[in-house]
Amino acid sequence: MANLKEIRNRITSIKSTMQITSAMKMVSAAKLKKAQDAITAMRPYSLKLTELLQNLSATLDNDAGGAYSTQREVSKVLLVAITSNRGLCGGFNSSITKTVVRTIAEKYSTADVDILAIGKKGGDVLSKAHNVVAKKNDIFDDLTFDNVAVVAEELMEMYVDGSYDKIEIVYNQFKNAATQIPQVEQFLPIKPIEGGDVNAVNSDYIFEPSKEEIVEALIPKSLKNQLYKALRDSFASEHGARMTAMHKATDNATDLRDDLLLTYNKARQAAITNEILEIVGGAEALKN
Repeated sequence: MANLKEIRNRITSIKSTMQITSAMKMVSAAKLKKAQDAITAMRPYSLKLTELLQNLSATLDNDAGGAYSTQREVSKVLLVAITSNRGLCGGFNSSITKTVVRTIAEKYSTADVDILAIGKKGGDVLSKAHNVVAKKNDIFDDLTFDNVAVVAEELMEMYVDGSYDKIEIVYNQFKNAATQIPQVEQFLPIKPIEGGDVNAVNSDYIFEPSKEEIVEALIPKSLKNQLYKALRDSFASEHGARMTAMHKATDNATDLRDDLLLTYNKARQAAITNEILEIVGGAEALKN
C-alpha cells in the first residue's frame, strides 16, 4: 500500500484537476447557450432559402443555376473538414476526421481528393495522410457571416474555374449538448430537388422579377448561408461536446478522489493501530 504522503499528493492533484474541469464545463455551458440560440435562430431561414432555391431551379432549365449547377464527371474533389482549434471535447474532432477518411475510401477511391481544413485539430491529423491544400484556423476567432462569405466565395471560384468537380462539407450537426451528428453535405454543384411536385411553386408564388433573375441572385447568397450554417452547427456542437466531456471528467475525478480518500483513511487507521500496538507491546515489555 502507498504511504500516506503519496496518497495525500494524489488527492491534492485530483482536486486541482476537478477545479479545472469544472471551470471548463461552466465556461462551455455559457458559450453553448449563445451558440445554440444562434444556430436555432438561423435554421428555419436557411432551410426555407434552400427549399425555395431548389423549387425554383426545378421549374427552370437545367442551366438555370449557371456555373454553380453544372454537373461534371467527378475526378477532382474538395472536402471541407470543419473541426475545432482546441481539444478536450471528447470525440468531436475524431468523428470528423474518421468521416473524412471513410468518405474518401467509400465514395472517392478513384478520384483525386484535396482537403480544406477549418479548425486546427482536423488539419493537423488529416495532413499526416492526406493532401490538405489550405487551413482556415482563424475563422472561429470572429465567426461572422461576412468572414464566412469570403471563404464561401473562394470555394465558389474554385468550382467555377474547374479546379474541382465537386465540393462537400463535413461537419458536426448540433442536436443537443450530448449528441453531435457527423454530416457530409454537398456544397457544389447545387443539388437538384429530389421528388415533390415542382409545379407547386407556380401556384404558390408570383415572381417579380423573373425566376431566372431571382435564382441568379439567390444562389451565391444560399451557398454562403449554407457554409455559415455548417460552421454555426459545428461551433455549437464543439461547446456541447466539451461541456459533456468536462462533466464526465469531473465525475470521474470525483469518484477517484473518493476512492483515494477511502484508501487514505484505511492506511491512516492501520498506521494508528500499529502505533497503538507498539505502545501496548512496549508497556507490557516494561512490566515484565
